[in-house]
Amino acid sequence: MTLDTMTERAACPDCGAGVGLAADTEVTEIVVCTGCAVELEVVAVGPVTLALAPEIEEDWGE
Repeated sequence: MTLDTMTERAACPDCGAGVGLAADTEVTEIVVCTGCAVELEVVAVGPVTLALAPEIEEDWGE
């Protein structure tokens, strides 16, 4: 993702840093905060809302 394709910014719910997002970002997409490296899930668009991504459980896919 290049800087000129980033059109949205949202605050990281963990550290408060601004996270740049592409214009075509969709709900359930996972992004990484550039401030604290935590994985975030896009839970809404227009306006973009981020939440901490769920941890992968050991029994996922079983």
